[in-house]
Amino acid sequence: MRIERISLDVSTRAPTGRTAAYLVGSDDALLVDPAARDERIDRELDSISHVAVTHHHPDHVGAVSEYADRATVWCRYGREASFANATGVEPDRTFRDGTEIGVDDGAVTVSETPGHAVEHVAFGVGNSLLVGDLAVAEGSVVVGSPAGDMRAYLTSLRRVHAMDPDHLYPAHGPVIDDPRSACVRLISHRLDRERRVFDAVRAGNRTVADILESAYEKDLSGVRDLAGATVRAHLEKLAHEGRVEWDGAHADPVE
Repeated sequence: MRIERISLDVSTRAPTGRTAAYLVGSDDALLVDPAARDERIDRELDSISHVAVTHHHPDHVGAVSEYADRATVWCRYGREASFANATGVEPDRTFRDGTEIGVDDGAVTVSETPGHAVEHVAFGVGNSLLVGDLAVAEGSVVVGSPAGDMRAYLTSLRRVHAMDPDHLYPAHGPVIDDPRSACVRLISHRLDRERRVFDAVRAGNRTVADILESAYEKDLSGVRDLAGATVRAHLEKLAHEGRVEWDGAHADPVE
């Protein structure tokens, strides 16, 4: 089944400065993550029957309304209001984990992959996955509180690792040709950051600002807010596991 990647210039915090939309199929095609209107998509209008997004962040949904009148618009079940607020469009249909969206002579299968966003999903095409912001070939994905959930994110990566897909098609950066290695790398990165955050708390750092200085070894210019949100997500995970006490402002180790 055809997977066409269309890289779009959008307003995004991703290092690439671009978001990839995907066209799946040749007839009755599915358009995924239309971040901006583009002539390459417009040329395929007669073949597009479905529109869906991996999640509701602005750099993924910017042109949903531009294509909504030409296709069936899908969103995650139970997230209809969030979808409408993000896109300005009321969805026609909803999907859950395992829902199949008919494309050409086959189907695209939805897999729930929350963490980066609560409604985040991936779309299975054959033995490959369109993964939105779940994974990147280089660097890492922001999982920031309150929208992100670190426990869910790690679970989603482990789920994809177990699925053993052939390729991952992310929204930012190149196609990932070794998905299991990418999942292992991203999980290891998150657990290493968690260890640094936990060690910072044990060393006496109580606020996010202080933990940032201890847990990050790199220059945070321009991304300090994202790093802070990520630290909060790590602290929420550690608090859930009973390893720290976290009241939203101050962290204390659990002896």
